[in-house]
This record gives sequence, structure tokens and C-alpha cells, in this order.
Amino acid sequence: MKKWTMAAAAAALLAGCSNTPPAKVAVASPPPKPISDMPYLWTLGNAPQAHKDLVATFGRLGLKPGEYMWVSSIPTDGETRVVIDRLTQMAYIYRDEKLIGAATISTARQGYITPLGEWKILEKRPFYRSKKYDNAPMPWMERIDEYGIALHGGGTPGRPESHGCIHLPNKLAEKLYGLTKIGTKVIIEG
Repeated sequence: MKKWTMAAAAAALLAGCSNTPPAKVAVASPPPKPISDMPYLWTLGNAPQAHKDLVATFGRLGLKPGEYMWVSSIPTDGETRVVIDRLTQMAYIYRDEKLIGAATISTARQGYITPLGEWKILEKRPFYRSKKYDNAPMPWMERIDEYGIALHGGGTPGRPESHGCIHLPNKLAEKLYGLTKIGTKVIIEG
């Protein structure tokens, strides 16, 4: 009886043995947090909607640092509007409620402020130099407040690094400059 029990136990053990490693079970990572669930300090819903428009228009969830997208055909009528998302470091350009461009940006680093709120372009210059920060170049400058905060071409490393201005990829800053006018609305959320 003992021989049979030991033989049955050995057969059961051998049946469970295999030369192939056990199959790996794929563990799904949690889906990315929906942009509408992000912790905005202030938003009117423009930035979350702009992200949805980015996906619908360009089929992209995001862009790499320094990257921008631009549509091939821009509506000739309608107002231009710029939406800045400090939280995701993105800019979205609209014409007549249609998203026509999107880019990574760089806003204020620690210790400086890119102000939230609804603004208008107060001044435009194709080339300007900062009066506050070592004569720094500000190509395609579009000032939005009386203290010198502006949209302009500059470094876009994918994180906040400016003194308060909104740095755009240079080529996109040039395209935007051609579409805006004094009074164009700029909405900064984040």
C-alpha cells in the first residue's frame, strides 16, 4: 500500500513539472488619469476641452518637449484665441472655435509666476529684449500684462523654467504672431 501511495504522489508531482516556465500574467497598468480629473487650481474648462480637441484633431494624447502640431488649413474668419495649460505645459491655438495648433510650452519655474486668468494681448513686437532679465531675447513677443509677462519663442524643455513668460517653440511662436492682434484673448489655466 505504501508503494502505491508513494508512486501516486510521485506521479502527481511529475505531472505538475514542466520544462517551460510558467506563463507570465500581464498586469495592466492603471489607465492615465483623465485630464478632467487633474488638480487644477483654476479652470473654466478650456484646458481640459483643449486636450480633448488635441486628441480629436491630431490623434495625439500629448507632445514631446519642443514639439508642436499645426493644421494644414486655417479658417479665414473668426477670432483667434490661445489657451495655456500650466498643469500640462501645453498651449492650444484656436481660430473660430477650431483647434488649429498645439505645442509644448514652458511657464514660470519655482519662485516666479505665470498668472492664471483671462488676458488680452496688449503689445506685439517681432523681436524684443527683456528689460528685467539680462537683456534676454524674446522673439515674436506678445505681452499680456503691464509687468512684462508675454508669450514668445524660447526654450521648451517640457517643464516650467521661465521667469514668468510663456515660452513657445520658435516656429509656432512665429505662426501665432501672424494670427493674433492687439486684444486677442489668452486664457491661462492650471
